[in-house]
Amino acid sequence: MTWAEFSSGPPLLEALGAGAVDFGPTGDVPPLFAQAAGGNLVYAGTYKGSPEGSAILVRKDSPIQTLADLKGKRVAFKRGSSAHNFTVKALRKAGLGVTDIQPSDLSPSDAAAAFSSGQVDAWSIWDPYLAVAEKRPETRILATGDGIVDSWSYFLSNGDFTAAHGDVVAEVLDELAKVGRAAQDNLDDTVAALSKITGVPQDIQRITLTRKGLQLGDVATVSPEAIAYQQALADEFYDLKIIPKKLNISDIVWNGRPA
Repeated sequence: MTWAEFSSGPPLLEALGAGAVDFGPTGDVPPLFAQAAGGNLVYAGTYKGSPEGSAILVRKDSPIQTLADLKGKRVAFKRGSSAHNFTVKALRKAGLGVTDIQPSDLSPSDAAAAFSSGQVDAWSIWDPYLAVAEKRPETRILATGDGIVDSWSYFLSNGDFTAAHGDVVAEVLDELAKVGRAAQDNLDDTVAALSKITGVPQDIQRITLTRKGLQLGDVATVSPEAIAYQQALADEFYDLKIIPKKLNISDIVWNGRPA
């Protein structure tokens, strides 16, 4: 087994659809773009993170006090990422749309630099980048995902790999659930291990693992509820002209049965 590390979902799914990797996790929006582009992938499983693991950040001294204050402002987020969905729904809560802001399509690392230097007014981002940024005294959370967006995430698998090795995919999902539960039951060891692997400091890693509602062991095959959520999101993004065509999510949902 080999591991590949990605900063966000879009490049991961590009590699997965091309067969460069076989399996990986992502938020809700990247699979829409991948499916629209004809990527060879399937939804293999689901899990839910904490809605507090996503947020829109502003600087502490910023005049922006409410979501409505984002009108006309420069807001950074990675197009095609879960932050894209969060931004759309956060703006809608304030009676705004993406056309009411100046969006900046930036990777997490580029957005962090732009935010720190004042090149953007706000930054929509997820953990662990969020946890790193919110520890800085000059940063203020404008809004988290709590009450704004559901925190569905997905495990995607290469279509050919899944067709040939459904037994492996099923075993991986089962093991992920077991490891997730064990990780949450032994938080100190998990924090230390993940910090060593990722280079994220232990105090930051602990924040990401103790967000309200996070259940690391809630890994399952794709439920009707998860499909309905993703279909509604696909329809919304098509209506907003963010993705170029209508999608049928069920077309690329793995049935959960080994080949």
